[in-house]
Amino acid sequence: MLIQPVVLSGGSGTRLWPLSREKYPKQLLPLIGNDSLLQATVRRVEGIAGVELAAPLVVCNEEYRFVIAEQMRLMGKPGTVVLEPLGRNTAPALTIAARAAMKNGADPVLLVMPADHVIMDKPAFQAAVVQGAALAESGAVVTFGITPDAPETGYGYIQSGAAFGADGAKQIARFVEKPNLETAQAYLREGTYSWNSGLFMMKASVWLAALELCRPDIAGACKTAWDQGSTDGEFVRVGKDAFTACPSDSIDYAVMERLAGQTGAASVGLPVGVVIPLSAGWSDVGAWEALWNVLPKDADGNVAQGDVLMQDSRNTLALSEGRLIACVGVDDLIVVETADAILVAHKNKTQDVKKIVDRLKQAGRSEGQAHRKVFRPWGWYDSIDHGDRFQVKRIVVKPGAALSLQMHHHRAEHWIVVSGTAKVTVGDKAVLLSENESTYIPLGTTHRLENPGKLALEMIEVQSGSYLGEDDIVRFEDVYGRQV
Repeated sequence: MLIQPVVLSGGSGTRLWPLSREKYPKQLLPLIGNDSLLQATVRRVEGIAGVELAAPLVVCNEEYRFVIAEQMRLMGKPGTVVLEPLGRNTAPALTIAARAAMKNGADPVLLVMPADHVIMDKPAFQAAVVQGAALAESGAVVTFGITPDAPETGYGYIQSGAAFGADGAKQIARFVEKPNLETAQAYLREGTYSWNSGLFMMKASVWLAALELCRPDIAGACKTAWDQGSTDGEFVRVGKDAFTACPSDSIDYAVMERLAGQTGAASVGLPVGVVIPLSAGWSDVGAWEALWNVLPKDADGNVAQGDVLMQDSRNTLALSEGRLIACVGVDDLIVVETADAILVAHKNKTQDVKKIVDRLKQAGRSEGQAHRKVFRPWGWYDSIDHGDRFQVKRIVVKPGAALSLQMHHHRAEHWIVVSGTAKVTVGDKAVLLSENESTYIPLGTTHRLENPGKLALEMIEVQSGSYLGEDDIVRFEDVYGRQV
């Protein structure tokens, strides 16, 4: 049996601001351990016994393509990265993934996993996947219901129906939206309800056939987008216009809810919907309180990451990316420090962090979208200081990497090499610069920065001019295929 891991890497994780930003969302962050959530998702399927595992297939927005490709490369699992020109929710994303999985004539069982979830018990998860794979191979559409341990109001629920085979699998009776507390307590007492995990298994052909019956408009738009697609280096692109015209819908709404409660679903061409119970330490880490719940704590219930001191404090999460955080005599707080923003929130109000992000966006502030440190395919830069008509950046270029051949209309630049070797092209001249050497890029001059060495190139850039925005770049050549 061939299982195709499909990782859906959408979403912006706004409730985990300021660590998660729209341009660098939570699935790209190492919130638990050294792996990012996306890397942990891919690693979670390693070593499943008795099955053949295809290379991972990641569906993501173009905005994150280089970071995701780099994270996969560091794992030694390049796989396939399919790019969405814009978000259209999970049903179109899965449909594109299914077509990608079948492009060479195969029809694997798809294991569909959101990139931003946490599962602490890997063996329990893999055992459930093996069970689900057998049912999916026989034509069922499988989801996994998380065994609830509390009346959670932040998750949707699945009600189980009649037994379907052995080992606790049951037909799906119905899906229900996020309940109020009283309803959630009733679900917990009743015993047939589980949390909706967003994890699915089905054969690629079964998904495409079910979608054609349930949402032919989505199926048609995705087929056209796939047929108009192309391969761009290590990325697979779909037709932008066709995908833009595709309706937005989730896997649940588009197909799964139509399978629920239909004991005779197969007779009208629809597959049977099955839910498998899963107790594996699952969390969608949708807010800071959820992250506090899954992280190791000290004797007072505190979680401290980075440069943090706790004094007479309890049940508090403090996370520092640089500066010292000192918590004295506080309970049930979330304190998160980044280079450009600090969050202080009560633990039972973390769902409201999204309101702060909305306000930042309405005010046009960059902190709502991007970190001060910005990753690029060639490395990264950190805007360490700025003022009227100047900006200072720390720039790191990976070995062998090169920035685009470009020019600026409104700014000049001074470059100082801190470590490594820089090849600098200014106009029609190229020079090599070593540690402590510098150069000047006049306004309006074509230039390029490259790292010809085997070690990272680190430098300081001082920009000066009337406008210093990132959109003041005219690209003439770019090895990464970014627009010129």
